[in-house]
Amino acid sequence: MESLVEEISAIADGVARDRKVELVHVEILGSKRDSVVRIFIDKPNGVTLDDCTSFSHSVEAVLDARDIVPGTYTLEISSPGIERQLYSVADFDRFRGELAKLSLTCELDGQKNFVGHIRSVDGTVIEFDDRAKGLVKIDHSQIKKANLKIDLGKELKGGKARKK
Repeated sequence: MESLVEEISAIADGVARDRKVELVHVEILGSKRDSVVRIFIDKPNGVTLDDCTSFSHSVEAVLDARDIVPGTYTLEISSPGIERQLYSVADFDRFRGELAKLSLTCELDGQKNFVGHIRSVDGTVIEFDDRAKGLVKIDHSQIKKANLKIDLGKELKGGKARKK
């Protein structure tokens, strides 16, 4: 399944560059006979329904022409959403200063879940200002799942994220 995701990602990345959107993530759910191919795209001011539709037609044409996905499949194109998942080290660097929630694969000083601000990125190490623990350094390989969180304080004040 992983090689199929990589192959679809390569196709989607080419379409994303042509359409001037960012390919955020590709995932395949379901069984080999009846799967869902989900592709998340984004751009600075957010993606529109027209962006998703156009992207879908382009990707679907290539997938069907090359008969890459075995069996029947449903193609879903969407925005990563306001509390988007962070997948790569580059995502953490891009959203430096933003509020996020991290879940780790194993405990760090007795804690697996962290909520706070992304301070910096050095190689694969994310410096994170956790609300409970303070400043912690976490290697990207230890992160099971990470999402941006809505910073209500920032939103209500109309302020900017804390870039440090």
